[in-house]
Amino acid sequence: MLNKLKKIDWVIVGIMLAFMVISPLIIHSATVGGSFEGTAMKTVYFYAAGFLLLFAIALFDYRWLLKSWPITLGITVLLLIAVLIIGQEINGAKGWFKMGSLSFQPAELAKITLIFALAQLLGRRDGDPLTFSKDLVPLALVTLLPFGLVVIQPDLGNALIFLIIVVGMLWIGGIKYRHVFIGGVIVAAMLALVILAFSTFNAQTKQFLAVDLGKNHWYERINTFVNPEAATKDQAHQSKYALIAIGSGGLSGDGYMDGELKKRSYIPLMYSDAIFVVIGEEFGFQGAALLLLIYFLLIYRMILISFQCFDLRGAYVIVGIVSMLVFQVFQNIGMMIGIMPITGITLPFISYGGTSLLLNMMCIGLVMSIRIHQEKYQLDT
Repeated sequence: MLNKLKKIDWVIVGIMLAFMVISPLIIHSATVGGSFEGTAMKTVYFYAAGFLLLFAIALFDYRWLLKSWPITLGITVLLLIAVLIIGQEINGAKGWFKMGSLSFQPAELAKITLIFALAQLLGRRDGDPLTFSKDLVPLALVTLLPFGLVVIQPDLGNALIFLIIVVGMLWIGGIKYRHVFIGGVIVAAMLALVILAFSTFNAQTKQFLAVDLGKNHWYERINTFVNPEAATKDQAHQSKYALIAIGSGGLSGDGYMDGELKKRSYIPLMYSDAIFVVIGEEFGFQGAALLLLIYFLLIYRMILISFQCFDLRGAYVIVGIVSMLVFQVFQNIGMMIGIMPITGITLPFISYGGTSLLLNMMCIGLVMSIRIHQEKYQLDT
């Protein structure tokens, strides 16, 4: 065990400790005096549990998890089905299990199990170009099942993350350029169809092809981004006042806990989805840039580990995790500054959310496990 601990990337551990300090401080500032005051201390507890999970997974051989992907994916699919039946609806999506004061979101677990499945299937090719029938079709089927169940909830944010994970892993996994071209044409056609359908959407009944989509969930999210002038006050106020708050921070911000609270009252979920607004308002451009620099360092270290992998499956897992985290950071910040539609994607390691934090810490543990067990893999092969 001591030899394994020596192989851990302690730079990444240091970054996680930095997040453990930053997150509760920002959450406290976002919730002080409100009904969610106290969630900062819960975040500390979640981080403590997350570090235990990180080191436990780091010391465990990741190859056993890859081999058991049919079991883990099957359990995840069952959970996604169950949550549609007995789950609780939060923010327009029925995707949560409530257990007292705690909650669990199966869609978060589905990201990791999907990465396991794709990495194991891609690893069969051992770096050779992917074929359509033997590789892309099975990969598509494995992806579409959890993706479809998440779309039904409806959870636009996590559904997009699934697609980003697949695209990132296929790109590094050896997909042929002609398949990329065909896929691009299909995606463009589907996007054109969605735009056409949205343009014929009845703004009063909010019915899309005569089907009510998740109590107008999709309509309101897309309409606020595409046509903010026509969006209602309730739909558009979050993006509008988020820009005002971030802009008011200027270069160095208003100071910790010195942001104007009356501005925050116009922005829901300041401790979760919109936590970047607190950073922009109180620490300004400098604070936001420093946070992005920390994210960059984390991603850089993980990519370095992927380059050192003898086992391609380990490299694929890291690419999937990197794709997921990069998109979550881009999407969360992008929706607060008006370049991306509003979704329920949180800012990794910073936003409040037990399920998201523990699963992200689990991902870091997987990266550590891949780093630790590469020498053993080389000896076995």
